[in-house]
Amino acid sequence: MDTVWKLLLGIGIGLLVAWLALIVALLAAGRRYERPGLREMLRLLPDLLRLLKRLTADSTLPRGVRVWLVLLFGYLAIPIDLIPDFIPVIGYADDAVIVALALRMVARRAGPDALRRHWPGTPAGLDAVLRIVGVGAPTAADRPPEPR
Repeated sequence: MDTVWKLLLGIGIGLLVAWLALIVALLAAGRRYERPGLREMLRLLPDLLRLLKRLTADSTLPRGVRVWLVLLFGYLAIPIDLIPDFIPVIGYADDAVIVALALRMVARRAGPDALRRHWPGTPAGLDAVLRIVGVGAPTAADRPPEPR
């Protein structure tokens, strides 16, 4: 019985170290760009949710992309996470990492134009999202018009 607990503890520690390494790698990659502050990231949340919903409903996107987005919504809806949300900072980091990876997959399979077409927020928010998913900021001609 003691061996089983050691094995489970080792697996748990290994998963935690792997997630921490992923978070550090994402933070290191994000240093190439101007990172938005916490307030700006919180402002992006409603726009990101609307973007994901619009992308999921877009029948012009490949079916596989839409299936992955539905699975993402399912993962975000269930209360069980890879890292529990009650753990400070990293509890919500796994959700952020998974959303960023899903958007990166959408941008690579459907093209960044799909993100631009469905983005409901400000051009600055779109710039931040495109930097996060690794497709670069759009040119001035690519940006949607400013809301009045």
